[in-house]
Parts: sequence; structure tokens; C-alpha cells
Amino acid sequence: MPFLIGFAVLVLVIILANIKIVPQAHEYVLELLGKYRTTWSAGIHVKIPLIEKISKKVTLKEQVLDSPPQPVITKDNVTMQIDTVIYYAIYDAKLYAYGAVNPISALANLAATTLRNLVGELELDGTLTSRDTINAKMTAILDEATDKWGIKVHRVELRNIIPPAEIQNAMEKQMKAERDRRETLLQAEGHKAAAITRAEGEKQAMILAAEGERDARIARAEGEARAIYLSKKAEADGLRALKEAGADAAILELKKYEALVAMSNGKASKIIVPTDAVQMTKANVLFSETTGLGDVTPEAPEEPKPVKPDPCCDD
Repeated sequence: MPFLIGFAVLVLVIILANIKIVPQAHEYVLELLGKYRTTWSAGIHVKIPLIEKISKKVTLKEQVLDSPPQPVITKDNVTMQIDTVIYYAIYDAKLYAYGAVNPISALANLAATTLRNLVGELELDGTLTSRDTINAKMTAILDEATDKWGIKVHRVELRNIIPPAEIQNAMEKQMKAERDRRETLLQAEGHKAAAITRAEGEKQAMILAAEGERDARIARAEGEARAIYLSKKAEADGLRALKEAGADAAILELKKYEALVAMSNGKASKIIVPTDAVQMTKANVLFSETTGLGDVTPEAPEEPKPVKPDPCCDD
């Protein structure tokens, strides 16, 4: 009886020892007598004691491979230190277990050689400005090369690109010169814009002043024309009123005297010729031209006629 109890306990211990629980996002590679048998996914599994064993425990989570800085020579013979970061994940535990002896080390070495090949085709400036291109090419190359190892390369990033110290100093001087050039250019553009703005302002001021002077002259001319029109209209209305009122000769003579008084006001010298004298002068001139009286201009004498010689007496 104690033997059976001991045997039962031994069997239970062996069974419990061969029950395995695979965590989530993990896979176990199981071998039967040294030969691949199956791949366990997440869950509870039981293996046969002594003849089955777990040869590889693989995680399917994304992992990061941080490569140390390594010297890389560019096309123009500049040596730089570049380190990379590779994001990858294992998608097939069987290929990962039997594809390569050390897949992660193989991936690191492959990334280093690929980086040297890509950077060797670029010059210094192209390397510094082509991070995205290098990342994309390395990702495609590494992903294709690691398919037979059960590894999926998601992306590759160049973390640091460290050129030599003298190159860094030259780049800093170049950047400083470029910043100085941009500052000078911006100042020149600012002065140019200010000068243009001032010229435009002066132009607009002159235009507005000319328009104001023109409008003032037009207003003065219109005012003067309006004043003359109103004055003449007032005179015409006055004459019309006198005519309608039946003014006699005495009133007209009185208006003439008022006009003479108004004309005499002022400091300028004036010569006033009465209307009767003007009319009398006109009448005398007309009478003289009609009758010929008063014409004192003598007539021109007649030329003497030539005397013909007498043939009988002139001998």
C-alpha cells in the first residue's frame, strides 16, 4: 500500500512538472527526441516526459536593437560615427529557432554592413539631409533579409550622426555665415519696404493736395460764377421791375446819377464822358461825312498840259 501511494505521488509530480503554461504573446518550440514537433501558443500544454522538451521560448512582442556607434565613410571620404535603432518582432518561432544560430547578432551585423553600403554612396551633405531615405532603404533591406529567420523589421532609425570635430566647426561657421546673410537680406528688404512705403505716402499726399487745390479752385470759380450770375440777374430783375412800373425819364436820370456816384467811389482815377456829348459827337461826324463840310484837305493840283511847238514861228 505505501508503495502504491508513493508511486501515485511520483506520477502526480511528473505530470505537474510537465504541465506548461505559455503566456500571452509568447510561443514555445517543442521537440520530440531532438526533432521539431510543434509550436505551442498561449495557453496550457502538457509534454511527454523524457522524450519531449521545450527547445526555444520566443516572445512575439516588438523589441528594440540598439546598435553602438560605428565608423562609416561617406563618398567624399569623411568618416562619421553613426548609431542605429532597429525595431523588430518575431512572427514565426520555428524559423527563429532554426533559421540562424544567433538571429539577433546576425541582424546587428547585417544592419552595420547595410548602413556602410548606403552611406558610402552619399556625400556628407547628402548623408545629413537624407535620414528618411536611409531609414526607408535599411528597413526594406533588413526586412527582406530576415524573413527566413522569422523576424519582421518594422523600422530603422538613425539616432545620431556625429561628423569629425573639424567638420563640425566648419559647419557651424557655415551656418553662422548663412544666418548673417539672411539677417542682412532681411534688413535690406525691410529698408526697401520702408522706402517704398514712404514714397507711396508722399505720392498719395501730393495727389491729395493737388486734388484739394483743384477742388478749391473749382469751388471758387463756381462761387464767382454764381455771384456774377446773381448780380446780373438782380440787375435784370431791377430793370424789369422799372419797366413794369412804367418809370419816366426823370427816374432814369436819377438812376444814372446813382450809377455815377457808385462809379466815383474808390481811389482810382476815372474819366466820365456824358452820354449827350457822345451822341452829339456821333451826329457831327455823320453830318460831316455826308455833306463834306469841314473837310479841309486841299485837292491835288492838275498837271500842266505840254505845249505843242508851232512850226512856222519857232524857227
